[in-house]
Parts: sequence; C-alpha cells; structure tokens
Amino acid sequence: MSAKAGVSQVLNRYTFASTLSHLRRCNTPLGRDGKIAKPRQLHNTHWGMVCPAETPEGQACGLVKNLSLMACISVGSISAPVIEFLQEWGLESLEESASDHGTATKVFVNGVWIGVHRDAPSLVRTLRRLRRRDDISSEVSIVRDIRERELRIYTDAGRVCRPLFIVENQQLLLKKENIRRLNDKESMEPYTWSDLRKEGVIELLDAEEEETVMICM
Repeated sequence: MSAKAGVSQVLNRYTFASTLSHLRRCNTPLGRDGKIAKPRQLHNTHWGMVCPAETPEGQACGLVKNLSLMACISVGSISAPVIEFLQEWGLESLEESASDHGTATKVFVNGVWIGVHRDAPSLVRTLRRLRRRDDISSEVSIVRDIRERELRIYTDAGRVCRPLFIVENQQLLLKKENIRRLNDKESMEPYTWSDLRKEGVIELLDAEEEETVMICM
C-alpha cells in the first residue's frame, strides 16, 4: 500500500478567518507540474459555490480552491421515501407503459430510470413544496429538463449546494419578523438557520438545479 501525502494537515489557527478558509479548502487531485490551464480555471457552474479570488500562488494556483462561506456539501439521504411518494403520485412503471413514452416525462432518481409521469409541472411543484416543508430532505435536488422531457431527482452525497431566498408572486418570503427572531439572543427557544429552512424561507440548490430556476442578482 503506497503512502499518500497531505491526508492529514495541521489546522491553520493564525486568525479566525484563516481557520475558516483552511476548513473550506478543496484540493484538485492533479499533478502540480502540468501547465494545463483548464483545470486551474473556474467553471461556470462554480458561480456562488467557489471563491473566484482565493487560491495560492505558484504551482498550486487554481488547483486548490475555496468553497464560499454559505456553500455546503450534501451528505446524502435514502431515496426510498422519494420513490414511495412518486409511486403514490401517479408514477407509471416501465412495465405498465412500455409502448407509450412519447408524451410522458421520464423520471430518474440518482441516475436510475424508474418510470414515467404524465403531469411533470404538477409533480415538480409538489416535490418542491414537500422539500420546503422539510417533509423530504432539504438536500434533495429536483431538476426538470423540459427539452429532453426528463425529471431528474438526486439524493446522493457529494453535491455542492448553496442557500437562496425563496420568492413567490414577486414577494420575498423572508420577513422582518424572521430577522427579529434571529437577532433575539435571549429567547428560550432560539430561532436558527434550520428554522428558516424548515419554514420554507430559504432552500438549498445545487449547480444542476440552478440551471432550471430564475435567480435574481
């Protein structure tokens, strides 16, 4: 078994900011000697996920990146509850509709084709409502590809997600009452980031789902 360098490191404790930076460092597993520019550049899907400025100088430039402060990595959840819900909500198995896939939307869970559905817009709205109420994991990604007539749902680990405020009917769902409760440090029941997520004020989106939604800048 060959030895691997850099598996354990001494945590940087110079300042609080440098400690946060060290904890959110991403190391691309490529040789430092190559002069290829492409792996060192930020991809378009890294917008909002990876810091565009912070990277070391020298050979590691661009190969060591830093996650943005609000981004998180999905830890994964079991897909069985999502599949059970889909079966109750009008999912047709491949055996039932083997000949008629022309107008239906294909449904994939973690890359596995599990069936087709006739009313994809309604299904997507319902799944997002369940996610915002915390009935299914907040890390579940719901991607509807209209052109390919596919609905892709991901519950796996390792996806970079970032939180976004939810806007409905041109109105931001974050209210002054939410901010007041967040600032209230003397409350017996502290109001936290998790409460904002469970109340449907914010939601976590990964890079693939961001391609299918409108985000205000």
